[in-house]
Amino acid sequence: MTVRIERLVTSGQFSLDGGTWDVENNVWIVGDEREVIVIDAAHDAEAIARAVDDRRLTAIVCTHAHNDHVNAAPELAELTGATIWLHPDDLPLWKQTHPHRDPDRHLLDGQVIETAGADLTVLHTPGHAPGAVCLYDPALGAVFTGDTLFQGGPGATGRSFSHFPTIIESIRDRLLTLPPETKVLTGHGDSTTIGAEAPHLEEWIQRGH
Repeated sequence: MTVRIERLVTSGQFSLDGGTWDVENNVWIVGDEREVIVIDAAHDAEAIARAVDDRRLTAIVCTHAHNDHVNAAPELAELTGATIWLHPDDLPLWKQTHPHRDPDRHLLDGQVIETAGADLTVLHTPGHAPGAVCLYDPALGAVFTGDTLFQGGPGATGRSFSHFPTIIESIRDRLLTLPPETKVLTGHGDSTTIGAEAPHLEEWIQRGH
């Protein structure tokens, strides 16, 4: 069974601090013909369930708890029986979207999420959100970065629960130390590589000050 990575793009809205923006999110499905996990159940549970098809969905892993990344998670869990995983530092954000439904499991730094031959190591990368995580699998040569690192720089840090020096520290110490050929699979927009982004760290720091 070959592990494969599939991308589904869903559309909806991101709301925080009284503002709302239209967004498109990457939903990542990782696994084989029998079993998969979903990274970030965004906007449309039925579309994600259709993409999973008749495979067993074992886990819904949230890179962070901004509403556009978790708004479809409870419904998708209902449809599939999957468990929802979130880093506990993001529970206050989660509660803004889902006050009456807790995640099922806590993500912890260094933990390995296994599915269908993929071994995704949890890297706690706070900054965009306190409980933001990235998921790295050296065998796949890929890291799923949520909204921590994008093509062109760090995720936004201008709103509640975010902090620019912290996201820079997370990117420098946890992500840019990965092999340069590692694919960076992001929460929005196009993918990139660690090697393509690493040379720009000082620019981002200057831009952020």
